[in-house]
Amino acid sequence: MLEYFTGLNPEIKEKAEKIKLLVTDVDGVLTDSGIIYDNSGMEYKRFNAKDGFVVHPLKKNGILVGAISGRKSKVVEDRFEELKFDFHYHGIWDKDKKLREILEVLEISYDEVAYIGDDLIDLPLLKKVGFSICPADTFDYVKNEVDFVSSKQGGHGVFREVGDLILESKGLLQMVIDKYADK
Repeated sequence: MLEYFTGLNPEIKEKAEKIKLLVTDVDGVLTDSGIIYDNSGMEYKRFNAKDGFVVHPLKKNGILVGAISGRKSKVVEDRFEELKFDFHYHGIWDKDKKLREILEVLEISYDEVAYIGDDLIDLPLLKKVGFSICPADTFDYVKNEVDFVSSKQGGHGVFREVGDLILESKGLLQMVIDKYADK
């Protein structure tokens, strides 16, 4: 096990090892929750490139990647298309209903899903999935409901940390690292 993950609770490793689908919220997870509008109404968001870099290794190793967001945002849709997420839904307030529909199509159970969320709208999913995660800078009432609190704040590598954790739990992370290190 990589040094970063030594001392990891065995129960967390066991939950992460079962994951076939990683789903994330957007604002507060992939971003720092900030929404910037210019005078003409253009919306801007800042994403962490390190989060995006783990998508390909996850997918290459059979782990599906998706997003369900409560807000509609063209810039977010464009980011997910660029990263080739398996699915992304926007303007969804009943995230549990949407995930249930997705799982029926994919024939995946809640136990095989990891979900990263940070706010009230995410609580129903965080309480249902097999592996629930939140950023370090979320509210205590969300932290109290999850399996794993990331060491990272929203917009600062939460998704990457979780992706790496899932790959490590499945014994795949070192192989991914070696591929890029050209060993």
